[in-house]
Amino acid sequence: MNKQPIDTVLIKQALRGDQAAYKSLYELYKQRLFVICLRYAKERNIAQDYLQESFISIFKNLNQFDPNKGSFEPWAKRIAINTCLMDIRKQSLYAIGLNGAEHIESNEVGVLSELSLKEMLALIQQLPLGYRTIFNMYVIDGYTHKEIAGNLNISISTSKSQLMKARHLLQKKIITQQQTFNQEHG
Repeated sequence: MNKQPIDTVLIKQALRGDQAAYKSLYELYKQRLFVICLRYAKERNIAQDYLQESFISIFKNLNQFDPNKGSFEPWAKRIAINTCLMDIRKQSLYAIGLNGAEHIESNEVGVLSELSLKEMLALIQQLPLGYRTIFNMYVIDGYTHKEIAGNLNISISTSKSQLMKARHLLQKKIITQQQTFNQEHG
């Protein structure tokens, strides 16, 4: 007997109007999607708003999910990312006139690998909005610079420049954090 994943069963029940299935889907994915929203938001309350808007969109478009094209989680994550990006776009903070492309290393294994998830999330949240958004999209969510540029209505060179600046700022923050720790415990 071919057993269906729990989310597929819940989706079918939700589409038939079962409110408990909607609640179960929410409970099953709220934490994973909230972490994504936290990465894009500067504050927890904004991340909670993003999460709420994400689930509204997920449930509104649930009938468009096709389990034959992939699993539910990546589909839901993409909606959460797009929800965050829509709000960021509304803020119109990408009017940055930067000239020329700057070199960006493609290997993102760096100083962040030493941090706990909680520490990394806190540092990412401290980045300015443009840096934070592009860092999340490129490093964590796997977008290309071309995709980022298209989604945010910026140039590819601006995307690359913002990523480089985000990485440098994160490195400075990590060094400062390590120095503070060493002073307190050294």
